[in-house]
Amino acid sequence: MLLYSIRLYNWTMRNKRSFKSNKNIVYSCKYHVVWTTKYRRKVLENGVESRLKEILQEVVSELQSEIIELEVMPDHVHLLCEVDPQYGIHQLVKRLKGRSSRVLREEYPWLRSRLPTLWTNAYFVATVGGAPLRAIKQYIEKQKSV
Repeated sequence: MLLYSIRLYNWTMRNKRSFKSNKNIVYSCKYHVVWTTKYRRKVLENGVESRLKEILQEVVSELQSEIIELEVMPDHVHLLCEVDPQYGIHQLVKRLKGRSSRVLREEYPWLRSRLPTLWTNAYFVATVGGAPLRAIKQYIEKQKSV
């Protein structure tokens, strides 16, 4: 096992690729996730956007995951993140959407009157292994200007 770890470390340093690890696996699992507000209502503005970013960051740090890039549009969210494969992206998205909906609807009562729930049940997720990470980050960063 030690020899494998040394080889992996050397390969990582040569290829400038970053890996994370937990007790028994070494991984690099990056995902592009997009989810929308119910009925695509444009409610993620006027302070809600910045509070949503704080909530998402809290949840991600609790779960030992990482937000690489995040952009909140008025009616949807783009997230580039890294998640432990044993935890799973579906669990992370469930926690992100659940906590943010509950907290935002408590802090901004007008959201409850506008929407039966904050988020739709669906979301988009794609692994980012095939595309260069830099290209996905630029895509998410430029969402506001599109």
